[in-house]
Amino acid sequence: MKPAIPALAALFLFAAGSAWAEPVHGLAMHGTVKYGPDFKHFDYVNPNAPKGGLVRLGDQGGFDSFNGFIPKGNSAPGMGNIYDSLTTSSADEPFTQYGLLAESIETPEDRSWVRFRLREQARWHDGKPVTADDVIWTFNTLLEKGSPFYQFYYGSVAAAEKEDERTVKFTFKPGDNRELPLIMGQLTVLPKHYWEGRDFSKTTLDPPLGSGPYRIESFEAGRHIIYVRDPDYWGKDLPVNVGLNNFGRIRYDMYRNAVVLVEAFKAGAFDFRNENSSKNWATAYNIPAVEKGLLKKLKSPHNRPQGMQGYFFNTRRDMFKDRRVRQALSYGFDFEWSNKNLFYGQYTRTRSYFDNSDMGATGLPGPEELKLLEPHRGKVPEEVFTKEFNPPATKGDGRIRSNLRVADKLLKEAGWVIKNKKRVNEKTGQALAFEILLVSPAFERISLPYAKNLQRLGVEVSVRTVDSSQYIERLRSFNFDAIVFNFGQSFSPGNEQRDFWGTAAADRRGARNFPGIKDPVVDDLIEKLIAAPDRAALEIRTRALDRVLQWGHYAVPHWHINYDRLVYWDKFDRPEVTPIQGTVFSSWWVRPDAEQRLEESKKALKSKE
Repeated sequence: MKPAIPALAALFLFAAGSAWAEPVHGLAMHGTVKYGPDFKHFDYVNPNAPKGGLVRLGDQGGFDSFNGFIPKGNSAPGMGNIYDSLTTSSADEPFTQYGLLAESIETPEDRSWVRFRLREQARWHDGKPVTADDVIWTFNTLLEKGSPFYQFYYGSVAAAEKEDERTVKFTFKPGDNRELPLIMGQLTVLPKHYWEGRDFSKTTLDPPLGSGPYRIESFEAGRHIIYVRDPDYWGKDLPVNVGLNNFGRIRYDMYRNAVVLVEAFKAGAFDFRNENSSKNWATAYNIPAVEKGLLKKLKSPHNRPQGMQGYFFNTRRDMFKDRRVRQALSYGFDFEWSNKNLFYGQYTRTRSYFDNSDMGATGLPGPEELKLLEPHRGKVPEEVFTKEFNPPATKGDGRIRSNLRVADKLLKEAGWVIKNKKRVNEKTGQALAFEILLVSPAFERISLPYAKNLQRLGVEVSVRTVDSSQYIERLRSFNFDAIVFNFGQSFSPGNEQRDFWGTAAADRRGARNFPGIKDPVVDDLIEKLIAAPDRAALEIRTRALDRVLQWGHYAVPHWHINYDRLVYWDKFDRPEVTPIQGTVFSSWWVRPDAEQRLEESKKALKSKE
């Protein structure tokens, strides 16, 4: 008779292995998935939506490349339409991935590795199957030649292995990083056989091979690009795609600046716009087309975290290294006046890097946050422990003398004094002067009053708007003093925070740590956030990171709204349900015969003007 203990041990291991790592159709960051293995479609789509029609969109700037994976060139808009990823997310859950190219996902309880099994029917547009070799080649190529973002995002992956023609396993480095299986599912897979013989590190205007719902039909570099829906798309009947990708063709036209773009839209040159200007929303659409119902305006509520938009200072510049200088400059921005006089009262002041969510830090740190922060006492501002962060406020009447007095005191404490009506460094004589770099003229009307307020402090501020190509290049090389930027956040922040605020990203060209933050405390809190074992821990750890970023005064916070401002010509229908993450435009569809009727109505309206 065989010993009983080994038999029991074998039984235990078998049970544990099957419980910890069995193939599933979807994976949630925390908790369980909303949609079961037999689901037919997402709740926020119309499964019977008609296919076809043309949608025309507008974009600003130009493009000179179809390779958006490298830190070179300006990629054409909409390129994501031609590719598939291993998994895809739902818009009505915080962070859940469902199989797309992958038919199943397998990961153990500790999430130390993940295995993806590719669908047998997955095909490239040339008819060849999507294979494990494609996945491995894509991963290695993005790490070697892609934008720095990928090195931070995939930095905790120890190995990528091909187990057979349709199975790939990613093994992770030691440490708690429960997000990694979902992150690897987001991998956009590229065709190895197409890129062999081509230099992936260079820009290209050769239409690349994809596997997604659309192909490039035609283009004129820098001017327009048209995508056509692939009627033979291999994944069109998958539950994750039902009711989506409804447009027959998608055309992007490029415009020199936002002013020209809006005027072209109002003239009917394109069909849909997510309006990001409060002034335009309030005044630009007071036109007959709106009055007659040909052009629709819609406030579409959402519950997305808003992240942080603001004036971000480049702390690589000597003048911005002192936190007191950055704090002082925040007292020159009069949000309340701007909201009243420039924004038509539409906005709420942003105060958190994770605003409009439970992850934003409010009040004083609670007991669980203090456990994270106490080891860093003395290395972070004392206000992290003693004060709730709120940006300087005003009465909105344009009188900010009391705020400027606070700013003057902070600047003097930091060694910047007034000489000959100019703010200079008392030791070096260097003037406190900087440039706000913009890519959109729309921010000039906001930045110029801010610059004028700072001039009352003796600070010389210039505002410069450049074209998109120059702006992107200057951001990639960190060649700026201050910029307007929006660090968007998801419902489940994680590895991307390394690229936003991590020391390793501060000096790496093409990374997104534009403020140049190099703080071991921030690095530590990022890693703890990434290692959060559950949703409650994630929220606590995110709030701790938020407090340190808030009191670092790396930005002058701007504003946000909790709805999308949509403007569109009356040719669309949309699902009744809007998910928590907001409007999913790919779930809309063009009403049959609506385009012809709309064009006739436009002509009739124009003839009456």
